[in-house]
Amino acid sequence: MNPVILYTLLTAGLIAAFAAIVLFFIARKFHVQEDPRIDEVTNALPGVNCGGCGQPGCRAFAELCVKSPDMEGLFCPVGGNDTMANVANLLGRTVQAKAPVVAVLRCNGSLTNRPKHSRYDGPQSCAVIHALSRGETGCQYGCLWCGDCVKACKFGAMTLDKESGLPIIDEARCVACGACVTACPRQLIQMRLKGPKNRRVFVSCVNKEKGNVAMKACRAACIGCSKCLKECPFEAITLQDSLAYIDDQKCKICRKCVLVCPTGAIHEVNFPPKPKTAETSTTTGT
Repeated sequence: MNPVILYTLLTAGLIAAFAAIVLFFIARKFHVQEDPRIDEVTNALPGVNCGGCGQPGCRAFAELCVKSPDMEGLFCPVGGNDTMANVANLLGRTVQAKAPVVAVLRCNGSLTNRPKHSRYDGPQSCAVIHALSRGETGCQYGCLWCGDCVKACKFGAMTLDKESGLPIIDEARCVACGACVTACPRQLIQMRLKGPKNRRVFVSCVNKEKGNVAMKACRAACIGCSKCLKECPFEAITLQDSLAYIDDQKCKICRKCVLVCPTGAIHEVNFPPKPKTAETSTTTGT
């Protein structure tokens, strides 16, 4: 063999061996022993990596659970209370159960309630339209009808209704991960308490303009008339910037506010149908 080639091979081999020895000692020096409980907690989680817990994935959330001194502020919305109880048990801790929540759409600005005044021909994305303009209607606060929230949902809990243009939320599938909340550029989707028997009442509008302006833009807008505020016996309703808001922690779902709202901006969900008024007939005799 050519001496030059042989010398080159020997030199390369010695360098490689030296590098391997150096890397070995570096790895030994900086090796971090991972807590085995992280794997146990990761296996106890749903594994969907939705980010609803505020972490980039289930393993990151598992590491946070293990490293945190307690379970305060830690919650997996997909697994819910049962999963968190299991995680707490693995870590020898206790956790307080949370009341279930569900996504609600705070906009009733359907294609019927909000007539279009212009036409948009760009990319069909709520985020893009919101960044470029007020949208195609007179309401700068309402739904943009493109379904960014629907695309963001990993659980098939949202669909875009062709007739109304608004997203429909299937509460049976909603896991309250919050992906739709993040995807909506106008902050129209909110996580609210499911309520007793899954019944809840909320103001389905976020328009902060004065009553006549809001009503001109959308027939179902909150006009800030304060009738609901005066009617509520539990002080669950506040009025700010011409917009009513119902606190789901205080609301006792008596529905008195629903009856006095002149525009139908307050929605009631999962209540039984109201009984029809009995029709009375009169007869005349001869």
